Amino acid sequence: MKHLKVTQVRSGIGFEKAQKLALRGLGLRRIRQTVDVVDTPATRGLILRVRHLVRVDE
Repeated sequence: MKHLKVTQVRSGIGFEKAQKLALRGLGLRRIRQTVDVVDTPATRGLILRVRHLVRVDE
């Protein structure tokens, strides 16, 4: 399976609650935290929702 490294680069404060929940769904809690997630359509959807708050490396 393919994995993606997702790093939070901006805070979720001041954004919609759904975007904060998307960050939590990806496993991100703080700025500069990096998580390894499996590349699935559901994960891609979460990343798309918060693409302005995260950086994705393959």
